Amino acid sequence: MIGSAAAQGKTIVVLGDSISASHGIEVQQGWVALLQQKLNKEGKGYSVINESVSGETTAGGVARINHMLEKYKPSIVLLELGANDGLRGLSPKKMKSNLEEIIKRSQKAGAKVLLLSMRIPPNYGKRYTEMFYQVYPALSEQLTVQFVPFILKDVALIAELMQKDGLHPNAKAQPMIVDKVWEYLEFLL
Repeated sequence: MIGSAAAQGKTIVVLGDSISASHGIEVQQGWVALLQQKLNKEGKGYSVINESVSGETTAGGVARINHMLEKYKPSIVLLELGANDGLRGLSPKKMKSNLEEIIKRSQKAGAKVLLLSMRIPPNYGKRYTEMFYQVYPALSEQLTVQFVPFILKDVALIAELMQKDGLHPNAKAQPMIVDKVWEYLEFLL
């Protein structure tokens, strides 16, 4: 999977959860695989490595980031974590601390970071859901990293674009996610 682009230091690592791990759909239909296709089509010469794991929390990301940075030496890290912290009702303060640690380690290793933000269902209460979401713009400002506002905007509340579980986008939604990520990623390439 690591080709000549990776050898030239043109590697993008995606560190995410089930949204990026193509939960419930074929891997080649997922937004990460479609991103690789788009990069190829645009002649950007980057290799995309998907290190996403269904169920991953920000604590899991902290535990795995050093190994990924050493193994792949990415020039860009796409960080799509936090949803499972929120769904488990974990502390937004701890989530922020974990994401901050991942970002700082990535930057120290020479990688640019694009933070892909998530939202959680409103049944967690207005106060908690807002505290959860505000972690992303706060980190963006604090650490001077770009963030993509809710990557499932225009997807999450549309039944035809979601799987039966109501949490994971289906194959039809994946190109929309790529377009949303691309809008911000293009500036980092």
